[in-house]
Amino acid sequence: MGFLDLILNRNSEASFIFDFDIFQDTTNRLHMKKLAIDTCASFLARTISQSEFRIKQNNKFVKDELYYRLNVRPNKNQTASTFWQEIMYKLIYDNEALVIQSDDDDLLIADEFVHNEYAVFEDTFSNVTVKDYTFKRVFKQSEVFHLRYSNESLSPLVDSLFSDYGDLFGRILNSQKRKNQIRSTVKVDATTAKTEKGLAQLQEFINKMYRTIEEKDVAIIPEQPGFEYKEHFSGGGNGIQSVDEINKVTGGFFDQVAIALGIPLTLIRGDMADVEKVTKNYMMYTINPILKKIKDEGIAKFFEKKDFLKGNELEVRAPSYQNIFDLATSIDKLISSSAFTGNEIRLEVGYEASEDPNLDKHYITKNYAEMQTDEGGEKEE
Repeated sequence: MGFLDLILNRNSEASFIFDFDIFQDTTNRLHMKKLAIDTCASFLARTISQSEFRIKQNNKFVKDELYYRLNVRPNKNQTASTFWQEIMYKLIYDNEALVIQSDDDDLLIADEFVHNEYAVFEDTFSNVTVKDYTFKRVFKQSEVFHLRYSNESLSPLVDSLFSDYGDLFGRILNSQKRKNQIRSTVKVDATTAKTEKGLAQLQEFINKMYRTIEEKDVAIIPEQPGFEYKEHFSGGGNGIQSVDEINKVTGGFFDQVAIALGIPLTLIRGDMADVEKVTKNYMMYTINPILKKIKDEGIAKFFEKKDFLKGNELEVRAPSYQNIFDLATSIDKLISSSAFTGNEIRLEVGYEASEDPNLDKHYITKNYAEMQTDEGGEKEE
């Protein structure tokens, strides 16, 4: 017989107190994990969705069916921006995204699929499910648009971080709650709760009392025979300090997720210091590699090898963090020094080449000239 059983047998009148639901379990702080991942994923998705996917044929950009699908309406139920945002969410949460083409040329994002990988044969995708419909056919790698974010899934990393930060966050939050917690004790006469009916009545009364105290600003508790309620206030603690401690933990977890995804902390926090430099690094080291993966996969799946070698390809125009007015002085310097033509500059800043033949010529509008010397090697004055 255990020690607790021995005590209860000696004093059976006290055993009823263990039947009341006056203790509550703590819950997991999953909202902190979801908030961090959703914020970072949304930040990347909004950037990628602003890109323009252009079709280049015979050194000219054309607007055909593929252009319409990639930039306007991929399928009947999505716009291009929501389409690419969903792809980014899939890449971050699942580490890969699969897009298939339906019989009516719609581009559909698969919610679930089985990736069958092979060493020397072409990979296949089976059990491809879009919403509540599962395709019976098996798709080959050459028939789908398949993207992989990295070699290792982000989920294990985030789960590992959250196991530490989430536990610390929960402990700090519970500790701060206890600092200003209103505590109470209930003294019950054992003679009034020996029967099941008496226990049920007391439990119902306790439940009503708890709801009244929790929901109302002014709570009036009637006295009951054999039932004494006493309240104890637990003061102490600095409210400002408690909020700072909680924010430090949530901010630390948020920063780790952002770093794992390559998002500059100052940019996602909204800091304005050196925003242009930070944005440039963000575009170069985070966004451009993702767009390069999309471009490479698009060229491989939408163009044949012979067409690509002729200059037909998919180009991705990334969202610009500078407008042409900010670049006007630099553009003028490049053209006036005869280093570049007007059309070369237009292509570099993301615009199509003009049909005006004058923009394919080199100009020197400043007094640039080759240095001349006389026969004695002296510079001409």
